[in-house]
Formats: sequence, structure tokens, C-alpha cells
Amino acid sequence: MTALHLVPGEGARLGKDAPEPARELHALARVSYGPVPLDFDRLAAELPAVRSGLALAGDADLELRLACTGPEELRAVAAALHRAGAARVRIDLVLRALTPGPPTLRPVP
Repeated sequence: MTALHLVPGEGARLGKDAPEPARELHALARVSYGPVPLDFDRLAAELPAVRSGLALAGDADLELRLACTGPEELRAVAAALHRAGAARVRIDLVLRALTPGPPTLRPVP
């Protein structure tokens, strides 16, 4: 089994005087509501790791895009979601972001 190790990026090299800690660990939290829907605005205000969210129809009710300072904050966010009333929380780590590039044009034979 291979363990995941976080490699600090540019943001992690900021000095002690940095206004906010570097948020190098990106993840998606797919949340299923419990008996009462979660209040996204309250969650976003209380959890600095929450960057944005999507209301969904399907297996999950809410998808939160997270940027955490490390594994400890990610675990704390998952625990806070359960305390807020989530029935199920699934966390997926973001390994890299994919962006579409320009199309490759090929000559016509």
C-alpha cells in the first residue's frame, strides 16, 4: 500500500507573518443530507476551507470544493459536516486540475 505525502508548494513557503495559512490540499466533499438540508451559507461562513459548492440531484445533495491547510483540517471539515447533520460525507482528493487546451489541427490529406 502506498501512502500519500503532501509536497509543499509555493504557498507553503510563506513566512510566519502570512495573513492566512497556505491551503495546498484540495478536495471535493460530496454530502448527502440527513433529515434536514444543510445550510450552505452557514457552512461556508464557519469553515474557511469551503471555496464553493454545488447543489446536486442524484447520489449526493451537495458538493463542496475545499482547500485545506492539510489532512488535519480536512478531517475537521468532515467531522463538522457530520455534526451539522450530514447523513453521508465522501471526500475525494484533487490530484490535479484539468483544463482544456487549444484544439490540435491536423492537415487534411
